[in-house]
Amino acid sequence: MPIDAERIRFLYRTEQGRIDRATWLKGAGALAAVLAPFYLAWLALSPYTEHDLAKDPFFVPMTVAAYAFVIVFAFIIVLVAVSYVNLSAKRFRDLGWEWPVALAGLPPLAALIDGATRWLQPRVAEVMPVYWVWGVDIVLAAAVAWTAYELGFRDDSSR
Repeated sequence: MPIDAERIRFLYRTEQGRIDRATWLKGAGALAAVLAPFYLAWLALSPYTEHDLAKDPFFVPMTVAAYAFVIVFAFIIVLVAVSYVNLSAKRFRDLGWEWPVALAGLPPLAALIDGATRWLQPRVAEVMPVYWVWGVDIVLAAAVAWTAYELGFRDDSSR
């Protein structure tokens, strides 16, 4: 069942308001469904970003396509992250938590830091061991698990 533009605007474009658990689950699932095909495309294109001028010609069309795609993908990630914060802030507010926007921003912030460490670590491996990446992975997993439990699965009557 499609939802109308006004409902989409309410769920994703403002952090004001309140929503129930089922609405949060559907909204978060919709955001994941938007992000998933872009992520799969990035997995297919990311090997083309390795470009060694000593071995490859200066202009490689697939490398250009991969970098053009990553610009679009980054824009989509930011839009989904903002939409997720707006959606989750409504649910945190409905549950009576203080600082709903700050709490809603924890998983996207952890995900962005995780992506940055995954990008940076291979380039500075001599000063940044892979354990840093694993540590940020744990923080991200904890933030996602806690948020999903609190907003989507915890029984409201137990509060």
